[in-house]
Amino acid sequence: MIVNGDFMMRLADAAAEQTLPRFRQAGLVDNKLTTGFDPVTEADREAELAIRALIREAFPDHGILGEEFGSENSDARHVWVIDPIDGTRAFISGMPLWGTLVGLTDNGDAVEGMMSQPFIGELFWTEGDRSLYQGPRGNRTLSTKTTTDLADALMCTTTPTLFVDAKRVSYDNLESKVRLARYGTDCYAYAMLAAGHIDLVVETGLQPYDIVALVPIIEKAGGVVTTWDGGPAEKAGDIVAAATPELHEAALAMLRG
Repeated sequence: MIVNGDFMMRLADAAAEQTLPRFRQAGLVDNKLTTGFDPVTEADREAELAIRALIREAFPDHGILGEEFGSENSDARHVWVIDPIDGTRAFISGMPLWGTLVGLTDNGDAVEGMMSQPFIGELFWTEGDRSLYQGPRGNRTLSTKTTTDLADALMCTTTPTLFVDAKRVSYDNLESKVRLARYGTDCYAYAMLAAGHIDLVVETGLQPYDIVALVPIIEKAGGVVTTWDGGPAEKAGDIVAAATPELHEAALAMLRG
C-alpha cells in the first residue's frame, strides 16, 4: 500500500479549510472559456494549492496533475490526480453535491482514491482492497448493489444536454430502459454507486481529474467502470460505471447502439 487512509483524511481536511468558508458565500467566479461557461472559483484554486503542498511534502518524487494548475513531474511512476472542487456549478449554486477528488495512479492505473463532501461531512476513500465511508451515520465498508437488469436500475448523469448527435441517441435509448434517471449529481453520483444507493453513472467528455479518484472507490466496492468502448476509465472521455459486471455489459450494449 502506497498511502494510508490517514493521509487521505489530511488531504480532505486541508481542502475543506479552503472550500467550506467560501461555500454559500458571495465570491468571485471566473469563467475559463471565451465562449460558453466553465466556472472556477478562489476555493478551487486555494484547495488545490493546499493539496499539492501536502503531496509534495510527503511524496516529493511523485507527480501531480490538477485541474487548476496542470501537471508537474508527469513522468513519475506515481502521479496524484486532483480535482479540488468537482461540481463547481453546484458549489456556486449552494448545492452540496460537489466534492474534492484526489486519486493516485501507479504507471497510469488508478490505485487509490478519495472523495470528500465536507459540508455534509462525508468521506469516501480506499485503503488496501477496500472502499470505506465515514459520515453522519458512522463508518462502514462500501459495497455496490447487486442489480443486473437495466429495468431495475437507478441511473445518474450530469445532464443529457452534454450528449450530442449519436451519443445523445445512445444515451436516450439507455435512459428509456432504466427504472429512474437523476441529473446534476457530478462526483456524488459515483460515491452513491459505490455506497450501494444507485446502479449506473453515465457521462461524456470527462477529463482524468474528473474520474481517476473515483475508479478505485467503485472497483474496490465491487463495481465496474470503463470508457464506453470498454477501455480503462483512467483515459477519461465517455464513462460508464455500474454496480455489477452484468449491468455494465447491458449498459455498454445500449451505448454502443
